[in-house]
Amino acid sequence: MKLPYWHVDAFADRPFAGNQAAVMPLGEWLPDDVLQAIGEENNFAETAFVVPDESGAADWELRWFTPVCEIRLCGHATLASGHVLLGRDGGERVTFRTRQAGVLEVRRSDAGYELALPAIPTERSDWPEAVTLLGAQPLEIWRNPDRYGIYLFGSEHEVRALAPDLRGLGALGDDQFICTAPGRDVDVVSRVFVPGGGVDEDSVTGSAHAALTPFWAARLGRESFTAHQASRRGGDLTCRLEGDRAWLGGPCVTVVEGTFYLPE
Repeated sequence: MKLPYWHVDAFADRPFAGNQAAVMPLGEWLPDDVLQAIGEENNFAETAFVVPDESGAADWELRWFTPVCEIRLCGHATLASGHVLLGRDGGERVTFRTRQAGVLEVRRSDAGYELALPAIPTERSDWPEAVTLLGAQPLEIWRNPDRYGIYLFGSEHEVRALAPDLRGLGALGDDQFICTAPGRDVDVVSRVFVPGGGVDEDSVTGSAHAALTPFWAARLGRESFTAHQASRRGGDLTCRLEGDRAWLGGPCVTVVEGTFYLPE
């Protein structure tokens, strides 16, 4: 069985930056264990699978797999999927029906593309065990029941200097540990650790910015701002809060286009 395959660097204007995603359009869903095996074989933070949506609710159905599990929401692989499908099929926008995140949209923009994700609210909280494993004391902790946690630090230097106990964080569950601070050259800087989900440090995390967008919009007193995720590969985003949606903007680059060979 031959399956179409794209390797895309999302939130990047050049290869070897941003966050890597595999995008694989299918005619129909394969068994879940096969989808997971493909995700493990690709070994990216996420592999996105899309199938034409027969319900009429959206253009495509969309699911995301890390090397170890299926996840609830992935921004960069959704942006990459929009990049592939709009480039292949044309048009200005494409919509995706997901199992837990509702209908998502990718459209062309001056930044390359814009992605609409559900804005993720957080509430003031505490988690001493996580703070110990992060190895630095944040000013504030804000969390969402869906396991998104924002750890606010006072400076970009503190965020860049973090060297957390990843094994220990992974043992706490598949939480996103979103460490953030005001940026020097951009409004907001962050690093994101998800070791319990099979991704020690994510390169550029759309879902984390769906939480950071309402968080920072309230602090900055405006609905839009610029952001940089300070991973080794790095990536830049525009963030805008519009109602209950976080709009994230950035370019994508196709690195590989080819065929995935799967035994019948």
